[in-house]
Amino acid sequence: MNGYTLRQSLLLFLTAVIWGVAFVAQSAGMEHLGPFTYNGARSILGGLVLLPCIALLGRLQGKHMPDEKEVAGMQERGEQAAGSDRRQLLTGGLCCGFILFAASNFQQFGIQYTTVGKAGFITAMYILIVPVLGLLLHKKVGLQVWIGVIFGVTGLYLLCMQDSMRLEKGDALVLVCAFIFSLHILVIDHFSQKVDGVKMSCIQFWVCGILSLLCSLLFESPDLNSIVISWLPICYGGIMSCGVAYTLQIIGQKGMNPTVASLILSLESVVSVIAGFLLLGQSMSRRELFGCLMMTMAILFAQLPDRKKA
Repeated sequence: MNGYTLRQSLLLFLTAVIWGVAFVAQSAGMEHLGPFTYNGARSILGGLVLLPCIALLGRLQGKHMPDEKEVAGMQERGEQAAGSDRRQLLTGGLCCGFILFAASNFQQFGIQYTTVGKAGFITAMYILIVPVLGLLLHKKVGLQVWIGVIFGVTGLYLLCMQDSMRLEKGDALVLVCAFIFSLHILVIDHFSQKVDGVKMSCIQFWVCGILSLLCSLLFESPDLNSIVISWLPICYGGIMSCGVAYTLQIIGQKGMNPTVASLILSLESVVSVIAGFLLLGQSMSRRELFGCLMMTMAILFAQLPDRKKA
């Protein structure tokens, strides 16, 4: 591993750590705020944090002097193409924002009734769900993914099923969140090829934040004092989880094998268990820990490259 690859890997690992600890912040934010209020506050803050990031990236890109071919290409695109790009950006941001609104609030409601460790691992099921949903788009799924699905379902059973043969309320809500996050990943994959990813992320945070705050006014009773008291989990969720971590992900994935990058990012689920134990004193039984191990193996199998494609 060369120095550049090591640096990129460390950036992605730091992203996973920030996202893993964010489950603790989300749990702490529920002490004084409703789910919609917390998500609304942190998403709006996340959108604000990304504004200077967009300005900085734009300034850095401005330092690049285009060659003759790039100048000719830009002239050929013209104003009509630029308008199309803006529409694509707005459409992508709105779609991603609405899906993020649904996923993050299902997750936030679920965290009220389960531990942050279980929430982190169940959310990680999206890594398995995405290729399965890809079948609907006529994308082939390798044998290693199906092996991962078997491990994942087994781990989910050990983690969530206790005395009764049913999902607990919080586990079910977070599992729904994992399915919606799978759709979120597929939509991002579609639009990220066409628009600026950081700008689209900023729009999605604003959309998610506005929708969440509207729901908080309808279904909750938010007050300024509660928001002020919860400033720390809101700041962590908005600044670190949304703004910093997303920017680190963009930088860290540059030049990295996407399979390796997604594997490193999936470690957020492991960090969530450790963070729940260290910061909240949430323990897990041997059965649940073994379920976590099975789900970790599922994540590993899901990320293995297909030998045929290789």
